[in-house]
Amino acid sequence: MKKFWIADSGSTKTDWRLCENGKAVLEISTPGINPVYQDEAGIAKIAALLQPNLTGRAGAPLYFYGAGVINTEKADALRRVLSNLFKGIIEIDTDMVGAARALCGNKPGIACILGTGSNSCFYNGRAIERNVPPLGFILGDEGSGAVIGKLFIADLLKDRLPDELKTDFLDRYQLTPSDIINRVYREPLPNRFLAAFAPYIVSVMEQYGEVELLVKNSVEAFFTRNVMQYNYKNHPVYFTGSVAYNIKNLLHETAKKYNIQIGEIIASPTNGLICYHS
Repeated sequence: MKKFWIADSGSTKTDWRLCENGKAVLEISTPGINPVYQDEAGIAKIAALLQPNLTGRAGAPLYFYGAGVINTEKADALRRVLSNLFKGIIEIDTDMVGAARALCGNKPGIACILGTGSNSCFYNGRAIERNVPPLGFILGDEGSGAVIGKLFIADLLKDRLPDELKTDFLDRYQLTPSDIINRVYREPLPNRFLAAFAPYIVSVMEQYGEVELLVKNSVEAFFTRNVMQYNYKNHPVYFTGSVAYNIKNLLHETAKKYNIQIGEIIASPTNGLICYHS
């Protein structure tokens, strides 16, 4: 019986699956792990939430795919923490590798992530051949929840959006402009804070043209600044991530504008990774 763990970790949440014979037999969600924004102590607090579920299961291999695994140093930091819990083989790779394996399997294609952050690559069916750097939500991450949230909040606080929308948003989340400034500039994980508003923003797109244009422009920037740097004329483009799944109609619309072939759009790569490792 083949048994292994899969972890798909973004900045907002981590999905853990214990798999046996190609099926998930245990599903756990914890807060996100991102070694760019969290030190080992912070990561250890999150990982410790798994402890009650590991009795008799800690020896199975772990395949961990995560945001923020940008170099060997970050991967080693994760491994040190996880090795205190998991006693079997631990393989750590980027969330981009995980997305590419889940979306493309053993076939070439352009794999994209639109979640809290965004990323993309050309995958040749075995490995990532080219990766346009995502650069994070300040310099890049076009089309991501964090960037869409950032743009929306900026327009809201500069009174570029209707008053009733501003009132509804601030009341719904029990926030003041001062609270927002404090969360973005003085507290950890501002990307996660901003991305949390993406579902609300998507939900009001049809009602407010200004919001729809804001999201459309960010998605278009993702295509022009990322996707179109690959050989998109000869390869399909695949998407995974909560934001991608919730705006899939917009993704199809934008792709059609540039004669880009869209493949599968899925909310999470987990099932694809279970298939891949089975």
